[in-house]
Order: sequence, then C-alpha cells, then structure tokens
Amino acid sequence: MSLVAEQEIIVHFSDKGWSDAHRSRSVSKPRIKKIPPERRRVRLGFPAQRTWYQKLIVRLKDDPQFLRTVVQFAFLLLVIWIGVEFHLFVKWGVSNGSEPFFERPPGVEGFLPISALISLKYWLETGIINGVHPSGLFILLAIVATGLFLKKAFCSWLCPIGTLSESLWILGKRIFKKNLTVNRWLDYPLRSLKYLLLLFFVSVILQMDVTALKTFIYSPYNKVADIKMYLFFANIDSFALWTILIFVALSVVIKNFWCRYLCPYGALLGFLSFLSPLKITRNKSTCVDCELCTRACPANIRVHKVGRVWSDECMSCFACVEVCPVKDTLNMKVSKNMRPVPSWVFGGLVAGTFVAITGLAMLAGKWQNEIGKEEYQRRFQQLDSPAYQHNRGSVPDYGPHD
Repeated sequence: MSLVAEQEIIVHFSDKGWSDAHRSRSVSKPRIKKIPPERRRVRLGFPAQRTWYQKLIVRLKDDPQFLRTVVQFAFLLLVIWIGVEFHLFVKWGVSNGSEPFFERPPGVEGFLPISALISLKYWLETGIINGVHPSGLFILLAIVATGLFLKKAFCSWLCPIGTLSESLWILGKRIFKKNLTVNRWLDYPLRSLKYLLLLFFVSVILQMDVTALKTFIYSPYNKVADIKMYLFFANIDSFALWTILIFVALSVVIKNFWCRYLCPYGALLGFLSFLSPLKITRNKSTCVDCELCTRACPANIRVHKVGRVWSDECMSCFACVEVCPVKDTLNMKVSKNMRPVPSWVFGGLVAGTFVAITGLAMLAGKWQNEIGKEEYQRRFQQLDSPAYQHNRGSVPDYGPHD
C-alpha cells in the first residue's frame, strides 16, 4: 500500500464476533489501518443545518441507507393501499353487490407474474397489449428495465417482499446478535433453486404458441386470477400457512432466505444484472483492505477482493459503499474511469424508471383493464365452476360468452 500513515482507523471486533465472521465468510483477520486525513471519507453530519427539513434533505442526499429505507417504505405503503382497495373490491364481489362498490386497483396485477410473462410473450409475438391484465405487463417491463440498467435494485429498493425479508433478518440479528450463514457447499445449490423455478416457468411459456397464449389470456380463469389469489390467502389452509411461517422463520435467521434461494423474480433480475452498465466498483490503488465492505454486504459478496462487483446477488443496496472509510474508493459507476453515481441519483433512477414506465401505461390508456363492473359481478358468482380452473398454463375449453 502506498498511503502514508498519518492517522488511524481501527476496526474493532470482539473475539467471538471475529470467530463467527471468520468461519462463515473466510475473511482475513482485521488489522489497524492507516489512512491519511486527506483521504478519509467525511462522515454524515448536520452542523450547518438549522431546521428539520434541511437536515432531512441532507440526510436523503448523503445517507444511502436512510434514502433506501424511505423509498422502501413509501413503496410498501403504496402496496398496502392497493391491498386495502382490492380487499374492498373483493368484499363487494363476494357479497353479490350488497356491499359498497370499490374500483379494482390495477396495481394488484403486480402479483401475477405468470400472467405477466404470458402477456409479454403475446405482446412480442403479436404487438397486442391485452386488455385483461395490461398493468401487469407494464409492471413486469418496469422491473425488467431496472434489472437491465440498475442491477437487482428493484429487490432492495422497491420490492415489498424484499423489504419484509430485510426487516425479518434485521429483527433476527437484533434478537440473536447475528444471522446464520449457509456454507458455500450448500449455498450454491440452494441459490440454483430460483433459477430452476424460473427456467420451469419460462420453458412452459415458451412452448405456448400464439393460439395457446391468447386462449390463456382471455380465459375465465385468467380474468379472475387476482381474485382467486386473494381468496387463496384469505381462506388459506393449514399446509400453506405453515409453509409461509417456515419461510418467515428461516428469513429471521438467514439473510434474505426467500429472495436468495427461491424467488424467480430474483433469478430473472440476477440474470439481467450481468448486462447492467452500473456496478459497484473498487479502486484498488486507494483501498486499504479493511474488509468492511465485505462484512457489510447482506448478500455475502467478497467485495474487497474484486475490482467490479459482477455477482448476480448484488442488490445495489449501497451498504458496502456507505461503510468504506476512504474517499473515492468504493462507488457505483458505469466504468472505472467514469464519475461515480451518488446514491440519491441512483435511488431517483430506480424509483423514476418504475414510475416512468407505469405512468406511460396510464397516459396511454393501457393501465385499467377492460372488464366492467357487471362482468365482474357475474364472474364472482361463478368462481367455483370448472371453467375457472387451470393446470400449468392449460385452461378448460370455454365459449365466447364465458
């Protein structure tokens, strides 16, 4: 290292804490690191700010984890709002119209990924944006766009499941003082599960021709798929409930258990992230090998060993960037020679990309579906009939009036 030792940063670990970290992460034992004053990264502070909103603005600009938390919970509140609206809509439907009518919120289609993938292929094959679940298609396109340009930022900045998963492992760490880390020999096979699930869904959809795609999209089942999803969770059986509770328990003790091992969306974004121009980039010449970046990474990526983070598990959460003690050493960049992208700009790109694509659908009149109130009222009364079932993309035959 070429840096002159003028001041010191001491990385403290208890003996127990070091032992756990070493066994699980295989990171060399931390040492006292020398950093000259001019190279030390300035930590966040508010000495010149006098009002609460000035402090808030500065913190949003300079504290990436605070900014990310604000974006996460703003999006989570939006999803909860959509959930409440959809609950009231279903309540009206199952009451046969005796309850007050509430419009169905199109945003609920974000929880229909299979229908969205089928709509995407149908659109690419025919150029037609179907009127059954159009918003689901645009939500999928927004998610794909973030993966192409911003790595897996959707997972750590916007996804409500990702926010819940992160909250659970943070809770587990506070309760048990640490999270379990799966050994590499088991971690890699488990991580492949989400790719196998994605491959299964994609392979089934790829085998469908245009006729099969159209048959599924306009089927009675697909027209009420969101309603059936709601009723599944509202009337959940004991097996499904215990399965969810086991996933919750595992997410408390293992960081991002669902996202890391089972989420097909995470697999899709992980694959697309290799194409993303923006990546965490380390300046090897100024790095002091303190390994704080690796320890801060919730995805267990060995950031201190690479020049650019290509890992499919990187969620662009900026945790590693935030803890780096040396200026201009760890940043989000398009390339090593380009200027870093600040966290507030990156967060704006994540939220802005999603809002821009879904907003475009609203402006183009492709957000609301074409199913009217009277049709929904009729279909609510037929939900248990055979026409409203499906099997791996195959739906029963139906007539023009079904």
